Amino acid sequence: MTAGVTEAIHSFDARVDAWLEQIRGNQVADRVFNTASTLGDFSVIWHLISVARMSGGKRSTKQSIELSLFLGAESVIVNQGIKRLFKRTRPTTSGDERYGVRTPSTSSFPSGHASSAFFAATLLTSMTAKRFAPLWFGLAIVVALSRPYVRIHHASDIVGGAVVGLGLGAVATRVRRLWTRQS
Repeated sequence: MTAGVTEAIHSFDARVDAWLEQIRGNQVADRVFNTASTLGDFSVIWHLISVARMSGGKRSTKQSIELSLFLGAESVIVNQGIKRLFKRTRPTTSGDERYGVRTPSTSSFPSGHASSAFFAATLLTSMTAKRFAPLWFGLAIVVALSRPYVRIHHASDIVGGAVVGLGLGAVATRVRRLWTRQS
């Protein structure tokens, strides 16, 4: 990477961190982002949504199982594949001490929380009425933004994670459509 690109990324990360520092310490923001970060661990929030959707009948149950299986595959691709290509250190080793977050063992880039969030939002949008897309992507944004908020990721990590999640989500959506046509 050229020095100019590296400097631009560091500048972006610093600007976002400075913006987030202005709201860190706000009780509501702290609770929202800390909770979102915790629920993003192991895609818990997306699996909970998947389980909640199972009450919608046979089709919803099938989609919920598919979502959970796809989330597992996405996690392996990102955490055991893509992250191993990068050796980016995290902004802190265990997050901001004000927030009790789990200490990750993988590279900082790309953010797995952001990737799984945008992946799940893409799949959920394909499975539900399009009017729910703002809900799914709104949740994805909160989960992704929670990571630099608690200082366990750089802002550029979540941008990279969002791009990866959207790309893998598009692939998974196509695979689902092929399966559905063959069923």
